This record gives sequence, structure tokens and C-alpha cells, in this order.
Amino acid sequence: MLIIILYFFIFIVAVQILYYLGIFGTFAFAKAQKVSPKKIPISVIVCAKNEEENVANFIPLLAEQNYPDFEIVLIDDASSDNTLALFESFEKQYPNIRLVKVQNNEAFWGNKKYALTLGIKAAKKEYLLFTDADCYPTSQDWITAMSSQFTMQKTIVLGYGKYEKIAHSFLNKIIRFETLLTAIQYFSWAKSGHPYMGVGRNLAYKKEEFFNVNGFIEHMQIRSGDDDLFVNQAATAKNTTIAFTPESITLSKPKTTYKEWIIQKRRHVATANYYKSFDKLQLGLFYFSQLSFIILPIILLAFEFQWILVLSLIGLRYLITWLVVGFSAGKLKEKDVVYWYPIIELVLIFTQINIFITNIFSKPVHWK
Repeated sequence: MLIIILYFFIFIVAVQILYYLGIFGTFAFAKAQKVSPKKIPISVIVCAKNEEENVANFIPLLAEQNYPDFEIVLIDDASSDNTLALFESFEKQYPNIRLVKVQNNEAFWGNKKYALTLGIKAAKKEYLLFTDADCYPTSQDWITAMSSQFTMQKTIVLGYGKYEKIAHSFLNKIIRFETLLTAIQYFSWAKSGHPYMGVGRNLAYKKEEFFNVNGFIEHMQIRSGDDDLFVNQAATAKNTTIAFTPESITLSKPKTTYKEWIIQKRRHVATANYYKSFDKLQLGLFYFSQLSFIILPIILLAFEFQWILVLSLIGLRYLITWLVVGFSAGKLKEKDVVYWYPIIELVLIFTQINIFITNIFSKPVHWK
């Protein structure tokens, strides 16, 4: 029996190395990206529901972007706080801001996709750049950096939305590492010719891509997924690229309690159930191989079975994964979380199990 477990462990290590070197290595070891300004007309789209504090702080940062031809489409999704009033004041203050007011609709109540659809239709520019109300660009050249990756063929651009650092917070390191690992995955698969998701905190596409797939209509009944489900449906090897220059990154305020973060992750995991079959398979295999890599060597080492070989395989796997994650973190300015990599990986693996089991018995909460 132990010999079978050993062979299976060797297989699992091989799978992990294949993912990290064969797939994730395409991003980790990619050359630095250059920004070649395109100066194409851009509509920046922000959808907000009860975000008065965030929009007061962050919309001026968007309005002050150093870009020659852009508008900002602000969508108020039936807010009950002062979000709409702030949007109206911004519309008067900045000539390139366009306001879309969404009223509660019985058929689409609380559905962010409905609000975004109205905003996309109201946008006057052909190229759309999305971010969330609690996000802000790290540079005045954010629009330039994201739009520079558009070409005649590449009409979907996947960006990176990182989270702010909170000093002396291990939860913050977990959140930021998980966000980094997710970005490594969707950037790498996109570079490998199989894009499967993006994040609404930093995503751009040509308006025609939205209408080519009839917008969100095929998954309108699913409250989340205005970003990843759309990309999963519309993105191909030919029309999708990535942006990872320092200027292209956005920042968001992270959750500050474990409970809030788990609720957020439950939504993300539930949405992934609607991905294409191959994407669900590759994600499932990756997480299964991670869990197996933790459990199998514990069994083998407990019986001291081929312990030298087992420890060698563990060392090889960690060496390769640490290098790949480290180079990727360097590109995305997240190096500090890599120091905690083995511990955080353990936490994330068992968090995923907890979320998976919890989602079986109860549905996660969606848009506000």
C-alpha cells in the first residue's frame, strides 16, 4: 500500500511541477512589458452601490489621469446613501464624467450586471476600461498602460488589481498572496493561449466584444461574474492579452476580518462552478494536487517509507514553486508575501476545503 502512495505522490509532484514550470512559468519568466501609448478613446466605467466614502476619495484620482481622450462613466446602482449626490457633484465638476442612474428593477433587482449593461450602452468610446468603486490606480498613467496593450487583434486586456498592505496583519498577507496566486494563474493561462478569467478591479475590452456575446445575458441570473464569467465566455487566444507594468496596477481596500474575506471568497468559488469544463478541470486538478502534496508525504514520513526520496521530492517542489512565485511577485510588486509562502499556502489549501464544503450547504451572499 505504501508503495502505491509513493507512486501517487511522485505523480502529484510531477503535476505540480508541470503547473508551475509549464504553465505559470510563462508569466513568471516573461520579459518586462513595455508601454507604447496608443491614445485610443477610452471609457472608464465605475459601478457603485452605497460607496460614498470610496467614491469621494477615488473618483478624483480617475478624473486626474494623464490621458488625452477619455471619459468616466459613473453608474449609481440605486444607492441608498450619498453615492448618487457625490456622482452628481463630480458630473458638474469634471466635463468628461457621464452619469448613469439605475433605478430598482423588479426583474433585475440588486443585479450589478444589469447596471453595468446600462453603463456600457451609455459609454461613448469604443474601448472600455473597468474598475470598482473601492479601487484606485497606482499611477496617473494607468489608462495609458492598460490601453497600450490593445492591438487590432487583442481586444481584451486582463489587468492586476492588488490590495493595500496593512502593517502587522497576517490576514492581509494571506489575502494579498491569494490575490497574487490567482493573478499568476489567469495571466499564465492567458499567455499560454487559454484565458479563463479576469477581475473587474482592472479589466479592459472593446465594446464590440460585449455585444458579440450578447453581454451578460447567458449568465444574467448569476449575481456575480460580471468580470470572470464574461472573460470565460468571450476571451480567446487570439483576442486576449495581459497588462502587468507597474503603471497598469490598481489598488483596493482589503477585507479586515477573516469572516468578511471568507464571504468574499465564497462568492468567487461559487462563480467558478459556471466556468467552461476545461477551466473547471484545470483548476480542480491544481487544487487537488496541492492538497495531495500536503497529505501524502505526511503518511509516507509517518512510516519512514523511502523518507530520503520523499524529502527530496518535497524540496524539489518547493524550490521550483518558490522561484516561480517569487519571480511573479517581483513583476507585480508583491515580494513581501513570498517570504511567508509555505505557511500561507497551507492556510489557503484548507480554506479552500472549508469554502467548498460550506458552499454545498448554503449559498453565498452576492452584490449589495
